[in-house]
Amino acid sequence: MTDARDAPPDAVLAGLVASFWDWRRVQAPRTRDDIPRLDRPAGWRPAWSPQDVELHRLQLAELEGRLARLELPGNGGPDDIDARLLGSALARVRFELDVVASWQHDPSFYLDQTLGTVFDLLLPPPPFAQHRCAEIVVRLESFRATLVAARENLAGRVADELARTALAVSGGAGGNLVDAIRALMPLLDRSSATAISDAASGAARELDGYHRWLEAESRRSTPAVAVGRRAFCHYLYDVALLPFTPEEILAAAHQEWDRAVAFELFELHRSPAATWPDLPRSAEEQSEREQEAELEVRAFYESHDLLSQPASLRHYLNRPRPDYLAPLRWLGVADDLTGPDRLAEDGLSYVPPPGPELSYFYRANAADPRAGIVHEGAHYQQLALGWTHERLARRFFYDSCPNEGIAFYNEEMLLQAGLFDDAPITRRIVYNFMRLRALRVEVDVRLALGELSVAGAASILAARVPLERATAEEEAAFFVGSPGQGLSYTVGKLQLLRLLADARLAATGELDVRAFHDWLWRNGNVPFSLLRLALLGDRSDLERLDELRLVELGAGEREGGGAR
Repeated sequence: MTDARDAPPDAVLAGLVASFWDWRRVQAPRTRDDIPRLDRPAGWRPAWSPQDVELHRLQLAELEGRLARLELPGNGGPDDIDARLLGSALARVRFELDVVASWQHDPSFYLDQTLGTVFDLLLPPPPFAQHRCAEIVVRLESFRATLVAARENLAGRVADELARTALAVSGGAGGNLVDAIRALMPLLDRSSATAISDAASGAARELDGYHRWLEAESRRSTPAVAVGRRAFCHYLYDVALLPFTPEEILAAAHQEWDRAVAFELFELHRSPAATWPDLPRSAEEQSEREQEAELEVRAFYESHDLLSQPASLRHYLNRPRPDYLAPLRWLGVADDLTGPDRLAEDGLSYVPPPGPELSYFYRANAADPRAGIVHEGAHYQQLALGWTHERLARRFFYDSCPNEGIAFYNEEMLLQAGLFDDAPITRRIVYNFMRLRALRVEVDVRLALGELSVAGAASILAARVPLERATAEEEAAFFVGSPGQGLSYTVGKLQLLRLLADARLAATGELDVRAFHDWLWRNGNVPFSLLRLALLGDRSDLERLDELRLVELGAGEREGGGAR
């Protein structure tokens, strides 16, 4: 199943797409989400001074102008889709800079642009070659400039809830860095060890100074301001290309919540005596179990004719969390999903030692590694397959809805296909994941609309999933800085199911499910409104987007949304 209208891309458009992604590798802020991670050029360092932000805006406006001047047929063909993708990507940058504006309100943003960028370089497995060590030094030495910019950008603008979240970790950040580098030392040659140790000492002092400044600055912080309905609709219609009002999204999530609660209840009724399996005795044992389970899942895809597993596709594996990553675990998902230039390498997810203190997701994955394989492993496969797409515009992240929607759909698809017939507890886990994803929609949308505080969002997640309080607070704070990410799992899955149903109805004879999934995974970075156009020639979602823009935003308004 492919787009029958595939053709060589328009040369001018292809050049503009390449220019954008070359720029985006430099400009994009570091985030704690693993899917949007980009390979940075050698010598890269974050640039977030007020002058840098103005330069970002000027460069963005130049790219927006180049896209606006392109003359494309608008016929729904591959070039039309690529141009719309580029428009979505430009709208995301505008949304980051001028609407969410984490660089101006969120102190944790600068922990990500400093310590987080070093964490990202530590994620690929050893060896630590000299060129990687040199990049670690560059980033450590950039801390001072970045944190000077932080003070200038944040002064008098820090949001109270976000200050508390940052202060909870910033006091230990310098020590965390020192501990991580100390654990890394045995893996380094003498020259690299000396250079990294010296740079880390200075970087740790900068982090300590930032914490002291933030303590003082937080005394004049103000309540966080929601992005608001208008800006959120800009996100929905211009970034995510979602043809739904906020109320329609909430209504769909409430139905999904009811469905998840009911199915979890049915599972409890079906297997009332089921008990949690014994956890592995060590992270090494868990990794061995996961390696076997990953092969089992791949064989299941093939034997049930669900998704091709080409020999060129590497594996998604667990590995014990290295000592040098443990102190920095709060900085994001501890995995390495490789990248476009590392397709011959396995994707890795680092796991902590199993035990009763494991948090929500780690406990589920330790009980049955397949619980992680069917979601994070789906991310790895979808990204790896997407990076080989012949069209550059289709290779990268635009919005979480297609990526997270595919992974969430994959969980339920494999459950329904029988992968977990031998595991009643894992079936419960999958249904509980559904509860969490449905609640994330409510939390995400209501935070964006200003109907919910961070503390209120955390309380909902803690009480109704339930999540342990620390995980709930971490999720709520993340969604404040990433409007639209929380809703992406459920909304993306529902869009995918609708696409699947319509593809089946449009098929001559029975739909080839494997071919559908192969095409979907390979195009898994593309929003579903554009996938409908590519697969079915269906413009209805795009027509609805035009109607909603007119109603919610006014005639002629696109991208952005103004200052926060």
